[in-house]
Amino acid sequence: MAHGTLSEAGGPAAGAGALLAILRDGQARTRAELAQLTGLARSTVSQRLDVLINHDWIVPSEDTISSGGRPATAFAFNRGARIVLSADLGATHARLAVTDLGMAVLAERAAELPIERGPEPTLSWLVTAFEEMLAETGHPLSQICGIGIGLPGPVEHTSGRPVNPPIMPGWDDFPVPEWLGERLGAPVLVDNDVNIMALGEHWIASPEVDHLLFVKIGTGIGCGIIADRRLHRGSQGAAGDIGHIRVTSAGDALCRCGNSGCLEAVASGAAMAATLRAAGIDAAGSRDVVGLIRGGSAQAAQVIRQAGRDIGGVLAAIVNFFNPSVIVVGGDIAEAGEHVLAGVREAIYSRSLPLATQHLNIRASELGDRAGVIGAAVMVVEHVLAPGTVDQAVTAPA
Repeated sequence: MAHGTLSEAGGPAAGAGALLAILRDGQARTRAELAQLTGLARSTVSQRLDVLINHDWIVPSEDTISSGGRPATAFAFNRGARIVLSADLGATHARLAVTDLGMAVLAERAAELPIERGPEPTLSWLVTAFEEMLAETGHPLSQICGIGIGLPGPVEHTSGRPVNPPIMPGWDDFPVPEWLGERLGAPVLVDNDVNIMALGEHWIASPEVDHLLFVKIGTGIGCGIIADRRLHRGSQGAAGDIGHIRVTSAGDALCRCGNSGCLEAVASGAAMAATLRAAGIDAAGSRDVVGLIRGGSAQAAQVIRQAGRDIGGVLAAIVNFFNPSVIVVGGDIAEAGEHVLAGVREAIYSRSLPLATQHLNIRASELGDRAGVIGAAVMVVEHVLAPGTVDQAVTAPA
């Protein structure tokens, strides 16, 4: 993931935020190096560095650089300047984290938390949990630079409000950012859970990749899209909703969205569990399906392999259209490992163009159930530390 590029940050008009964007790659640099990179006068660079030091965004590095004379001081990004709160809320469980600005996890927590409880009970629990985690880590509310939330349904990204979420009764158009922001005193960003998973996986595991798809297979099915190293949400934030693409294998199976024949109706964790129950095997949801696989159930293996083929059939069309270099499979069902990946690969390689699959890597998520909280933190940090946002913050009256 680009942590602020020189092409964006450089140039004669580079402000304090652009200097910070350069330093965010973790490399300490001197005034002379920053002047050379940006084309700014050294006096201007010094002035802008002083502003960043005053706001604690950067610190003098322990490294000093000598060219024969007096050693020059180098400056580095201060990852500990602020903290981020993040939460990945799924259909049935939640994972929370407190991170620094470099996405290092300072504290985390997981809990069973049905999203169908509704917004206020769920978010009230979240506030209490965050306050407890802040107390554990010794950080005050004033050090929070932002809060990132992932929800298991469609979200209008500009407002942060859920839009007709099929498994979230009572959440439609609920003002999540305002409600949480009032109680925690920090800006709140909200997105669909699979989008934040894509951000997290890309940032930590595949930062060098330009085009990546993250496919979440859990209670439902969704896809996060990284295009040119940026999250692609579409015009309304609905990009990647592959679970509701019609597939022939689904026949007239009714989907929770109200339509019939959706991919989710036959290949989601909930659908797989239903198939196994119909065969007399006890399975309530995604985790039970994975448990059966780990227990050696041949029938569960067959069901999950077929689900992988169904998902792979949809992805094959997307591979031909989008031509990603990496497809990451995550969510509860990804814990079944090669059973689901084998089905996905089988369909994609048999139905996609050879050129599109020539260097395609299809793998399981490296972050596992941490992808969402890391991605929610990435979403916040990329917003808060965008050069324009930093420039506004450092010039705002105290």
